[in-house]
Amino acid sequence: MRIKNVVKVMNFHSLLRVDASKREAESYRNVGDEITKIIKTIVYNKNLVLDKKVIMPNPNNNKLNIYIANDYGFCGNFNSQIARQIRQDKDDYKIIIGKKIVYNDDKVILKINKDDFSKELKKIEKTIDEAIRNSSYSEINLYYNHYNSSTSFEFKKLTLFPINFDGEYDTKNDFVIETDITSMLYSLLTFYIMYELKMCECISRAAENVIRNQITREALDKIDEIEIEQANELRKNKKEKLVKKTVENFKKISTREEEDG
Repeated sequence: MRIKNVVKVMNFHSLLRVDASKREAESYRNVGDEITKIIKTIVYNKNLVLDKKVIMPNPNNNKLNIYIANDYGFCGNFNSQIARQIRQDKDDYKIIIGKKIVYNDDKVILKINKDDFSKELKKIEKTIDEAIRNSSYSEINLYYNHYNSSTSFEFKKLTLFPINFDGEYDTKNDFVIETDITSMLYSLLTFYIMYELKMCECISRAAENVIRNQITREALDKIDEIEIEQANELRKNKKEKLVKKTVENFKKISTREEEDG
């Protein structure tokens, strides 16, 4: 069947995209980890005078949520989770990534197509940088579908800001630096958030393609099932025709023998 070949190609491409997205996400993860270490050395450095409001925003401020959806087919459930979360967060400010999310109010500060994510990064970065420098929000959160394995994914919330610093800090790493450390920290925080966002966009793409792989796999199984049914029906029809022809031939022979007798 021609459609089966098309579905096979779609299934194969989804597997390739899962692998490519995973590799890209891993490269961003490594950078994000290093940025976190640098920020940690600044925050806990006793030799530096730092305004703690930079890393501890006002908890009474509004939240900013970023939502990563999907622009293509086969992902209806994927987008419905995002849409449901957006409706629940009606009081929070929003950046929505994904053209299929039909939502707009006075708290949507940026909305872009998923396909335009790379082209619009500067616009997103400007919004994040202004938010960090002005301490505009109590939290910056990201909602997306997280890839777990080749067979599963989960809807996930990730808090990008404030940053949670795990582990201990060695005071022997304290240092002195002649620069505007607060401005430097603002830039590093924006840098970190953007790298985390890039990483999660890649992971989200992997999750999308897990869905596509599952759906196209199910479609192939259904096509195989239909082909088997059609083949069985064809064999049944051939057998019935053969039996019918055999019976007719037998009747002809019997009639001829009776006439000759």
